This record gives sequence, C-alpha cells and structure tokens, in this order.
Amino acid sequence: MDPSAVDIPPLKDLTIDNITENVHLINSRAPDPRLKYILERAVVHLHDFARETRLSTNEWMTGLQFLTEVGQICSDVRQEYILLSDILGLSLLIDSIDHPKPPLSTEGTVLGPFHTLDAHEEPGGSTISHDPQGEPCLVLCTIKDTAGRPIPSVKIDVWETDSKGFYDVQYAGREGPDGRAILRSDDDGLFWFKAIVPVPYPIPHDGPVGKLLKVLKRHPYRPSHMHFMFAKEGYDHLITALYLRNDPYETSDAVFGVKESLLIDLGTVSKEQAERYDFPEGGKLITYDFVLVSDKEAAGLREKKAMEAMEAQGRHMKMYNGLPVPDVD
Repeated sequence: MDPSAVDIPPLKDLTIDNITENVHLINSRAPDPRLKYILERAVVHLHDFARETRLSTNEWMTGLQFLTEVGQICSDVRQEYILLSDILGLSLLIDSIDHPKPPLSTEGTVLGPFHTLDAHEEPGGSTISHDPQGEPCLVLCTIKDTAGRPIPSVKIDVWETDSKGFYDVQYAGREGPDGRAILRSDDDGLFWFKAIVPVPYPIPHDGPVGKLLKVLKRHPYRPSHMHFMFAKEGYDHLITALYLRNDPYETSDAVFGVKESLLIDLGTVSKEQAERYDFPEGGKLITYDFVLVSDKEAAGLREKKAMEAMEAQGRHMKMYNGLPVPDVD
C-alpha cells in the first residue's frame, strides 16, 4: 500500500496511558463499522489486560510462542485452535451468544476439533460405526419446530468415537470415514441409525493445549457423548450433542460442553422397536426429540438479547447486519 495514498492521522508521543487511544485513532479509518467496533474492543481489553497484570516481556513472549505452537500442530484433521477455544470455555460462550434458544428448543454445545467434511450420506437405518468391540446402540430421534411440527429433509451430521475413545481421524492408517455419517429426516421428522454406545475419552493432550491443561492441574477427559449437527434452509444452524447421564466426567467436562437438557439415559429396545428397526430386542437405545428454531425466531431473539446486553453496559448501539455497532448518527 502506498503510504501517500492513505490518510493517517498524526500519532501523539506514545506512553502507557495514551497508547490505546492512539491505536484507536489509526484503526478508526476502517469503513466496516462492525470490524472497527470489534477491533476497538479487542485492543481495549488486550491493553487493559497488559496494564492490569503488568505483563512482562518474558510472559508475553511465552504466550506468543504458545500460540505459535498451537498453529504449528494444526492440520486438516486436527484443529488445535478449536481445542484451545474449547478448553477456555470460549466456544460454548460464542455458540450461546450467536444461537440463542427460546424455551423448549434444543440447546447447542461445542463443535469440537474432530468434525470432518468427508462423511458419507447414508440412508436411514444405516450402521455408522463398524467397531466390532463397540456395544451396539439404536439411535431413534425426531426433529420438530418450536410449534411441534415435524421438519422433513433436515441434513443431520452425526459423529462419535470408537469403543476406545478415538475418532477415525486419529488413526494414522485411516482409509475413510467411520463413526460418522450424514442422514436426512423423513416426512415425519424421524431419523434413525445404528451406532455404538458412546464412551468417555480424553481430548488430544499431546500438544500445547494438553501442556496447558497439565500446568492448570486439569484433566483432559470428556464425558460419553454423540455429536449432532442440523442444517436446513430457514432454520438456525444447530450444533449439539447428547451426553450419557451419570458419566464420571459429567460435571468436569474438559471443554465445558455438558448442559442439563442434553443429558440422556440409555433406554432398552422394545420388541416392537426390534421388529420395526431390525435391531436386537433388549439392546441399548438412544432416543431424543430435537427442536429447531427458525431463522426468523433466532434473529429476533439474537437482536433482543444483544441490545439488552449493550444497554446493561451503558452503550448506545444500533444493529448492523444483525450485529451491534456504536450508534454515532
């Protein structure tokens, strides 16, 4: 960029006390009001953090080296930055802010670092896990809107670990997806498949995030769960999971993903279900009635909660592309 073509305001003599306002001054030329607002708040909090803690150069360099190592270990099948966001509780916080839920709708939770884009689309009733050591489980669920009407043709992404607590992408010799699939709900909003009973497992802790957990005296374990992701035009995107109740890690999930409404008890396949779904009677059963929120409902609730939060902070704001920005008009 040609410096002569950019209108940069003159900076003052820089000190601890005025550096923040100078950074705002030079960043204030951004034409996008949301970008300008986000960057302004990020700078404020980062600078206040440094001043509040009297951050040392050595500590700051340690932090930069840590973030460098997080990036270096990332790959197309391992997202260490998502893992870092998860163990800091940031992933769940952002999902809760961006996807607000009215009463009785299904709550969201963390995506986690092991979702992939190569799962095969399978017909209803398919077996998604081929681990011979896993305990077979029938999964029988419905999808409805907040008025109780079935939603057909929803794209459902599901994924889980094997019986040893590993996702398929964690195996060096992986030849294709397993323990994951893409399904579609039928005209009655029903979808079903055959899987294995989820087991608890540790998140990857052989990298920088694992080292951080160790320093913090935290364990890396997640309770037994199965991931679900729902997508259909006109409905708010939902990333969630079902957790087995009374798991030993239910109250200490390493990534803060457990919510009371997502806890389930394993059921038992009845004789009628065994005949209808070609599954052994008495086998393990997971059932759940998912409730999706329309885009319109979600947008209205998101804007309402955003403005309430801004007012509570004493900020005079307006909405820009569905997100708050300072109202300077």
